Amino acid sequence: MQQWWKTILAGAVGGAIALAGVFFFSQHSPNISATAELPVRQVNLSPGGTPFNPTFDFKAAAQRATPSVVHISASGSTSSSTDNPLRFFFDDSSPFGGPSGATGSGVIYSSDGYIVTNNHVVEKAETLTVTLNDNRKFTAEVIGRDDKVDLAVIKIDAVDLPTLELADSDQAEIGEWVLAVGNPLDLTSTVTAGIISAKGRSLELIPGRDAIESFLQTDAAVNPGNSGGALVDASGNLLGINTAIATRTGMFQGYSFAIPVNLVTRIADDIIEFGSFQRAFLGVSIYPLDADAAVELGVEINQGVVIDELVDGGSAQYAGLLPRDIIIKVNNRTINDVPELTEMVGRSKVGDVLQLTVMRKGEEVELPVRMRAQ
Repeated sequence: MQQWWKTILAGAVGGAIALAGVFFFSQHSPNISATAELPVRQVNLSPGGTPFNPTFDFKAAAQRATPSVVHISASGSTSSSTDNPLRFFFDDSSPFGGPSGATGSGVIYSSDGYIVTNNHVVEKAETLTVTLNDNRKFTAEVIGRDDKVDLAVIKIDAVDLPTLELADSDQAEIGEWVLAVGNPLDLTSTVTAGIISAKGRSLELIPGRDAIESFLQTDAAVNPGNSGGALVDASGNLLGINTAIATRTGMFQGYSFAIPVNLVTRIADDIIEFGSFQRAFLGVSIYPLDADAAVELGVEINQGVVIDELVDGGSAQYAGLLPRDIIIKVNNRTINDVPELTEMVGRSKVGDVLQLTVMRKGEEVELPVRMRAQ
């Protein structure tokens, strides 16, 4: 009986000690509720405090873009990988032993049948067959093309075709999500995703000093057959025309290049109206400003475009530009390198006035330049 009471007493003392411990720690520990809800997913905050959502959904953009992208078969083409430097990067010949020629993509530019594609897809074709996303087929004619930009416009006899809203490629930012839509390796209506990894990229693919190269560089997977297809933003708006890949194998190795839509529309509109690109020229020989050139010129900036020589009777000469002037802005857009300048000039029309800001003898000078034909 006595042992029984000892057991009861020991239990009571132990319980009291436990209760006291619980009370102590509840006063000195963080208040954690066992019923508190955990976040559905973890998010990280950017330095500015904006939540970063790692979940992306491109279904709406893909559904919006794919109906406006077509398959182009250039039957009887006599072009080869040796007569066009773009083909080293982007040989659109069918890998499945189809008819002699090239296959590529195009983007419906207007509802009445005008389609934008790359010049290297259609340049030597004898017959062009366009297949729409709904499998309707049409024979197309070439309205006009420009080999210095690698763009062409073709036309099919159709109406009420789906078109894309146009993005503003000037506002595109590095790191922005994009989709490439096209027909790689004859796999129709293929969509891949990536980001813009650089802007204003020149690959020196197109021969001639008057070539316009200012590509949007992306890491969206692009392969032979994507040529002329759409690069769209995350909302499904047209951002560019996929044109080339950097590769040693002929297949995608990490980077693809698209002509920005602001340049595409300038050229396509001219081709549709006049049959060719009505190009304005600045009339200068130029080179990029780098650290060595900056020392030679005695300036404290390291980016811009240096005027080396002027063309007699050219736009620049008439406007009062001089050799050794450093072009740093066009219409208040900063010019860091040659591709940015050639794109801005290429988008201008004969008669347009471009406001150039140049560095001359250490001071900024603004000059209006009325664009002239060559």
